Amino acid sequence: MDLIAEIGSYYPSLTKSEQKVARRVLEHADEVLYSSITEFAEASGVGETTVIRFCRKINFKGYQEFRLALAQSQTLRKIEENRLEEREVHYIERVCSNAVKVLQMSLSLLDRGTLEAAVDLIDKARHIQFIGVGSSGIAALDAKNRLLRLGRRSEAAFDSHMQAMSAVLLEEGDVAVGFSVSGSSKDTNDILAKAKSGGAKVIAVTNYAKSPITSIADLVLLTAGKESPLEGGSMSAKISQLFVIDLLCEGLSLKNLERAKQMKEKTARAVIDKIY
Repeated sequence: MDLIAEIGSYYPSLTKSEQKVARRVLEHADEVLYSSITEFAEASGVGETTVIRFCRKINFKGYQEFRLALAQSQTLRKIEENRLEEREVHYIERVCSNAVKVLQMSLSLLDRGTLEAAVDLIDKARHIQFIGVGSSGIAALDAKNRLLRLGRRSEAAFDSHMQAMSAVLLEEGDVAVGFSVSGSSKDTNDILAKAKSGGAKVIAVTNYAKSPITSIADLVLLTAGKESPLEGGSMSAKISQLFVIDLLCEGLSLKNLERAKQMKEKTARAVIDKIY
């Protein structure tokens, strides 16, 4: 059964609070796909526990499983619409246009004061750890690579156990930077909480201003390119994360132009013999 139709069939049996949640889905299904549970609950005018009860009432274990089913349902509905659209606009132009839009949106979300504060924290940090899992883990590794070329040592392990062990060693004067598109990754949030409990400052790079990661962070840098459950690791999310990394590195370079230039030359020469 179509999920939207199925929700309609459950509607009379729901409590008044659960009906608020159902109405939000029925009227704004596309928005729900890109909302964290916190944002969705607030938009529905209910608490997060009511959202969970609603999901279980219609036979889902929780909000994420419900979002996945909703994404599948909405995808089926839009297949024909997308086919028609693709006949009119070639996919090459469409992908390029989406990338440009993500960068423009990322710029509009940027809080320059928060960015400068993040650059300052990283610049003064004794030790820096980048944290992320899945595709956000790749962003963390890229951030480590970029800082290394500026002569700044940092850490970014792909294994969550290694991340956790490193995080508990962080102390006051250290910085942990967490990448999470949804802001709801349990591993990332748990590791950031460990880092913060030791006294480290936490910077969150996320798409959602209202998500669990933001309650842990001292500073939040917002990214664009929100993903539905079927779009994990999308190019738009990656572009937005890389944009923030680029800004952080550029800010660090500008704080000490001469040293940044020397370190870039030094690291480039270190690998010059590796290239034909």
